[in-house]
Amino acid sequence: MAVGDHTVAVIGAGKIGELMLSGLLRSGWPVGRLLATARRPIRAEELATRYGVRVVDNLTAVGEADVLAISVKPQDAGALLDEIGPKVPADKLVISLCAGLPTSFFNRRLPEGTPVVRVMTNTPALVDQAMSAISAGAHATGEHLALAEEMFTPLGATVRVPESQQDAVTALSGSGPAYFYLLVEAMVDAGILLGLPRQVAHELIVQTAIGSAVMLRDSGEHPVKLREAVTSPAGTTISAIRELENHGVRAAMLAALEAARDRARELAAQSE
Repeated sequence: MAVGDHTVAVIGAGKIGELMLSGLLRSGWPVGRLLATARRPIRAEELATRYGVRVVDNLTAVGEADVLAISVKPQDAGALLDEIGPKVPADKLVISLCAGLPTSFFNRRLPEGTPVVRVMTNTPALVDQAMSAISAGAHATGEHLALAEEMFTPLGATVRVPESQQDAVTALSGSGPAYFYLLVEAMVDAGILLGLPRQVAHELIVQTAIGSAVMLRDSGEHPVKLREAVTSPAGTTISAIRELENHGVRAAMLAALEAARDRARELAAQSE
């Protein structure tokens, strides 16, 4: 089948599930090939009105869809699989968007041989600039991975990684947008402290962030070289970098990412 011929059900269409729905629609996926489920009736009505997709119950989604994209909170995944697991035919592709949960969590609760692909994406999917990392479970083939890539490529970039690296991916790119927003927030505050109007400081920092990101992506240069190109001897930039190093910004980032990875592991352990 061609990719758009698959019917996809987004089960538990919260923030990440909605990002996936909207991205598929923007990429031209037929609305008639998309289903969604939601726990609350008001949420179901919201999704149906906003996207024109059919919102159904979980068991209907399992019966009608070729691909089940599960995007519930990790702590809710066990109860969901208790409900739908026995009804899932072994030839369905299950895509997990549940942070921290390994594919083995699903394999134990689904019929033997069910292919599971684990995906960690992030919120820039809203503007088609997501970073999605894709890993194969024990029964997923190259064809299953290719289908997952076709579904997530319209949302941004994709990369295949071994599942053992997914907790690190969660810490780095899954949570990553929040780190950048925090940095921009701090830099805007600094701009205000230095006498700039908030809107001007915001504009300066956001465009600087966009330009820097494009240079990182398109130049092929190591970030150290790009940083050095801005850092003149005895200049303003090196004075600022000295203060960042004095305050342990690099060490704080390493510790923060380790904490995010460890929390992903904790979520998996709590869901068992």
